[in-house]
Amino acid sequence: MFEDAIGKRSNKVRNTVERGAVRKFADAIGDAHPIFVDEDAGKASRYGANIAPPTFPRVFDYGEIDGLGLPSKGLIHGEQIYHYERPLLVGEDIHCWTEVKDYKEKAGKSGTMGILTLEGKGEDDDGTLVFSADQVVIITEAVRKGMKA
Repeated sequence: MFEDAIGKRSNKVRNTVERGAVRKFADAIGDAHPIFVDEDAGKASRYGANIAPPTFPRVFDYGEIDGLGLPSKGLIHGEQIYHYERPLLVGEDIHCWTEVKDYKEKAGKSGTMGILTLEGKGEDDDGTLVFSADQVVIITEAVRKGMKA
């Protein structure tokens, strides 16, 4: 279903690691560690600034991949793994994009499932890689049928 999308990628999108968004995210995940939310703690840290929680890139915009056309509902978030070169600093801009790495289909109890593997990346303003994120999205038979209709 998505074999033709393998290797396609989105254009880079600028995202800002905003203090208020980091605070809300830290509250939402139940981890209001001072390094995330307390300005004085951030300044006193080895980074000289607050940092974002490790899963914060989940809220970034990675752009659209032409022709991918995933539905906004009914997908299953199978897995996500982050690899960091350094922490995300509050206030900095991160330029993100995503690429389709693989697509496979598997027979399951309720029909054929699509397993889509994506890789997202984020760079700083200098073009230096800050993080990469491997993500697996599961597309159920019901969603697959709705997409073909």
